[in-house]
Amino acid sequence: MITDRLLGVAEFSHAHWFFGNLYEALVKVPHRVAAAEASRELPRSPFGAGSPGRYYAPIAPINAPAAIAALVAGWNRADSRPWLIVAAASSTSGAAATAYLLRSINPALFFSPEPLSEADRKPLLKRWYRVHAFRLTASAVALATIHQARTLRLRSRG
Repeated sequence: MITDRLLGVAEFSHAHWFFGNLYEALVKVPHRVAAAEASRELPRSPFGAGSPGRYYAPIAPINAPAAIAALVAGWNRADSRPWLIVAAASSTSGAAATAYLLRSINPALFFSPEPLSEADRKPLLKRWYRVHAFRLTASAVALATIHQARTLRLRSRG
């Protein structure tokens, strides 16, 4: 069924998003990228070497649309509907947080021609990590609820 396929895509894309976000936080990728000097080998750009953008760009844009499409396609199933609603809401919230970071924080923090001074960088990194914690939570909730909805649907067919 179309809902099951959409849930499969949503589960894969949210797992990619969650574990990528977790890795970024654990190894402090933003600290490394924000402090890096620009060079030919390592330009300060969204898709330059070391930037997580190149890993997220192919898959991340389908997170929220896949979760929302699964909600619409699976609306008629009362057993999985609450899980699909939470998944779509969490996914959309995480996407909104990502959009905020991409437009408001990342350009100054990561893509200015030269790294910011420590005094300028520190408050931006603090805000980045706060928003990232929300985004990480939203992706975890989305992944868990997508998995639950998918499991319910598979059990009811088998």
